[in-house]
Amino acid sequence: MKKSDQDLYNELAYYTLDHPDKIYFIHQHVVDAYTAQHADDKTKPIAITFALAGLYLFIEKNYSGKQVQMAHIQMSKNKKVWPAFKLPEQRGEISILEVMETPPGVQRDLKIKSWCNSVWQAFDGCHEIIASHVRTELEV
Repeated sequence: MKKSDQDLYNELAYYTLDHPDKIYFIHQHVVDAYTAQHADDKTKPIAITFALAGLYLFIEKNYSGKQVQMAHIQMSKNKKVWPAFKLPEQRGEISILEVMETPPGVQRDLKIKSWCNSVWQAFDGCHEIIASHVRTELEV
């Protein structure tokens, strides 16, 4: 029986939450990539904004998962109307299935980074808005 993306996400979440490197916190990158890749018209703007901000900070600014998590906490302190994004049809060339088919350990961790980069690149029309938003919110 074929597993759904949600089932694969749950398995990957278990893998990342049980990851031996607790300081880096790779799980945050998985949450952001999955949220952005699977967003639809029912996804709240705050979820898309945080996912894209997390991918931006990871891919463009080399933030660890823990640093992204702290940035999300900082961003959440200011109540506001979150930007709406036009979701691209293609959300990246790498899927969660490909991540889960990669052997656990260093290979899978590198595949997670490639997945995040793939999703971030798919949202290239949103890069300037996200970068500006993050600079304003976090003064980065």
